[in-house]
Amino acid sequence: MNNDKKIYFVSDAHLGLPNGIDTLTREKKLVAWLESIRPTAEMIFLMGDIFDFWFEYKKVVPKGFTRLLGKLAEITDSGISVHFFTGNHDLWEFGYLASETGMIIHHHEEIMELNGKRFFLAHGDGLGPYDKGYKRLKKLFSNRVAQWAFGWLHPNIGIGLAHYWSHKSRYAEGEDHIDFQGENKEWLIMYAKDLLQKEHFDYFVFGHRHVVKHLDLGNGAELIYLGDWLNNFSYGEFNGKEFVIKYFK
Repeated sequence: MNNDKKIYFVSDAHLGLPNGIDTLTREKKLVAWLESIRPTAEMIFLMGDIFDFWFEYKKVVPKGFTRLLGKLAEITDSGISVHFFTGNHDLWEFGYLASETGMIIHHHEEIMELNGKRFFLAHGDGLGPYDKGYKRLKKLFSNRVAQWAFGWLHPNIGIGLAHYWSHKSRYAEGEDHIDFQGENKEWLIMYAKDLLQKEHFDYFVFGHRHVVKHLDLGNGAELIYLGDWLNNFSYGEFNGKEFVIKYFK
């Protein structure tokens, strides 16, 4: 990793929520951020729920987001690798984003070594033995038969239903109960600490929680909640030696 290069992380833009005007403003801001980091970016990680809903029909994809998709294609065409982790709102990616933008798609958590540091990377939904109700729901959403059946709905109906459900989602609404619950109650922190009993990681990087946190877990391990692009406009920056949270104004 060159001394002047950095690796960037961002999550939870939820583009498409709550309305066209607001989402367009946030999309333009996200595109401006991508352009601002481009000169120093070695890699970019989009850590899930970039879209509030995403489903790829055989011949149709959700309208909008053309500025973002075009910028991502431009960035990958220039030789910068972009990694896209699906979240609980945009898990129905079937190849279009990869083929059109050149992004590397991850449907599950990944362990990567970046500049000699061991990273555990995930959106964060459904990890560990917690939230069994959501796990059952995610299993349904990941079922090929369910995806096939949803694909037979007319896009106006299917996408309309999806947006209705998504707008009711507790994680997209920014409600009070997504506030930080404390280390002993945060499922992702508990999950990370359990993993550290078995193997070492330098960094755990998660989206999903919509709060900004950078915690020292001891023994050289750190955990990062990336925040969101609904309210925080926060992102992570790794320079090869340390990880910091920054904000885009």
